[in-house]
Amino acid sequence: MVHEFSSLAYQDLLQGFGVRGYAIVGYDQVDPSKKHIILRHDIDMSIESALRMANIEASLKVSAHYFVLLRSELYNPYTKDNLKSLESISSLGHKIGLHLDASLYRSDWRALEIAADQECKILENIIQKEVNLVSFHRPNKDLLGNGQNIAGRMHTYQPRFFKEIGYCSDSRGAWKYGHPYDHDAFKQGKALQLLTHPIWWDGGSISAINRLTELVETKNLQFQNSLGENCETYQERHSMKTISKKY
Repeated sequence: MVHEFSSLAYQDLLQGFGVRGYAIVGYDQVDPSKKHIILRHDIDMSIESALRMANIEASLKVSAHYFVLLRSELYNPYTKDNLKSLESISSLGHKIGLHLDASLYRSDWRALEIAADQECKILENIIQKEVNLVSFHRPNKDLLGNGQNIAGRMHTYQPRFFKEIGYCSDSRGAWKYGHPYDHDAFKQGKALQLLTHPIWWDGGSISAINRLTELVETKNLQFQNSLGENCETYQERHSMKTISKKY
């Protein structure tokens, strides 16, 4: 069976869960023994892609969890357009959490807790809503299955979400633990946490590297246009370009 990555494929995937008797639930509702799916999205590269995914889910009347990376070179959640997109994601009924770059703190749990608390408060100020759930970006093995709350908040790698139920991820644009339908937990009618990254599913079915190449081209155009809007010296030397890419 070919499992492509595209907007249409993602819609088909969600509909397939329903056909197989699965309900999409939140972290606070999941029951390991039931046909439950948690939809988790780590926004590593593009809030625009996340909003398009959020719209697909809303059209199917399901909600998901979106995790925002604050310390990123790829996007700023507080720009006018990105903030508007996050507000739209929230208004569609989805939950927004913090995507904390754990690689910055290695195995220092105390430093990680301080950072989580600070960044959750920053994100709360940005979106004007409570942030009570954390996912780790580039976590080390010590964090996988760690049962402790982080800064008084749940995290997505606690045993009840990572070991007591199935776990499936599309890391690097491929199914790291096999396709969800092929997962042992899914075959047994048990709960599953499904981690997807919106960038891999945005648009038509193309390879992961081609999707990243498109993203780089679009980000380059966005940067040039922003530079022109804010610096007359650049604007006088370069004509403004229309952003045709979708990211």
